[in-house]
Amino acid sequence: MASLLPELLFETSGQAPAPSKDFFQLTVTKSQVIWRWWKISLQVKLQGMLPGEMKQSHEEFLNDERLQKQVGMVLGSQLLDYTLGLCEGRFDYLERLPDKLLLRLLSYMSYQDICHLSQTSHRFRKLCDSNEFWEHEVRRCSNITPEIEMLANKFGWRRIYITFYHSKAQLGSEKDIPMGEDEGKDEPHESL
Repeated sequence: MASLLPELLFETSGQAPAPSKDFFQLTVTKSQVIWRWWKISLQVKLQGMLPGEMKQSHEEFLNDERLQKQVGMVLGSQLLDYTLGLCEGRFDYLERLPDKLLLRLLSYMSYQDICHLSQTSHRFRKLCDSNEFWEHEVRRCSNITPEIEMLANKFGWRRIYITFYHSKAQLGSEKDIPMGEDEGKDEPHESL
């Protein structure tokens, strides 16, 4: 499964806490961690300094407490934990799926589940709020009249879905699945 990962796993940058103005960049590839820094100073003797770079294997990074402390200080403990997880082989494969496939998976979810998923990450928020997804859902619910399309272009496809189709979809799904029966729960909802 790890062979499906791209060479670049993660990249971010940040500025050291005050009073320092130094700039840092962290890059994690499939085989190494790269830590770069740029000294930013008004002092004449430091103005011509070249950027620095440190490359380590994942194992070396996991054993280098000094570098981990520096990464945590500059980028925060959450990004340090995420980087340590990548070095230990803990990958979030769902986050790495292409948008087109994720949009297809969203179409099998209930409206409530889509709302919850949109709160998990910036990427899922963007996908769950995308006009492309909601246009597809509205078109799946019924044939679109020119008036509906005009309203959707003005107010957004999600608003059209919620206004015209969401309540009908809930009523339809409640009729289709009798209380106490689990049949069909794994199948996509007709409205989504």
